[in-house]
Amino acid sequence: MLILLPPSESKSNRRRGRPADPSSWSFPELAETRALVARHLREVSQSPTATADLGVSPGLADEVARNLVLDSAPATPAAEVYTGVLYDALDLASMDPAARRRANSWLVVVSALHGAVRPKDRITAYRLSMDVRLPGLGPVAAAWRPVLDDVLAPAAGREVVVDCRSSTYAVAWTPTGEVADRWVQVRVPGASHMAKHTRGLVARHLCVEGQRARTPERLAAIVGEAFDVELTAPARRGRPWVLDVTTR
Repeated sequence: MLILLPPSESKSNRRRGRPADPSSWSFPELAETRALVARHLREVSQSPTATADLGVSPGLADEVARNLVLDSAPATPAAEVYTGVLYDALDLASMDPAARRRANSWLVVVSALHGAVRPKDRITAYRLSMDVRLPGLGPVAAAWRPVLDDVLAPAAGREVVVDCRSSTYAVAWTPTGEVADRWVQVRVPGASHMAKHTRGLVARHLCVEGQRARTPERLAAIVGEAFDVELTAPARRGRPWVLDVTTR
């Protein structure tokens, strides 16, 4: 199973430790694009207009400055770097060993800087959103579209793609072909805060229960064990199934 998560805007680093080793990350096929995006991000982050170029307020200058020490800051597992509402609900640290192993295998964070990483990959905190246009590179999402399919489609295998991404990150990869037939977008009616929380709970439920799903209907049955769900088939091929989920 492949469960796609968005990164969080808020990120944290350990205070001590060795720097990140990109060669150790999942999906090594993304190395060239990772290096390209990182280089342009570093150049932009050195500019006096860095916060404006990255679409953040001047008050976040310290977070932008993190982009200048990506090669030297202490490496931290992605499961700890990404924080906030969704990740609090996911609560990887409290999972038992079997559920944590499944989470490390099934969960993939779609990242503007790294393309795709798994929870155990040791990265560093950064500031970059998928909807940013980097000077000299262009739209970040456009840089990732040509390469993500080559790694995420095989990661899905013959099982469903559970898409918990926000719209900002969904544009970086659209499943195609047979994978699209098993692509399920998790939608939560209501405010974005509750949507993030519920998607985190859904991802947690799947990892804890450990049941595999090869069809959208089977996924709906598994999620329906703990949530109220409604599954809607796509109007045409190439579009996702939609699983509306609400907490009980």
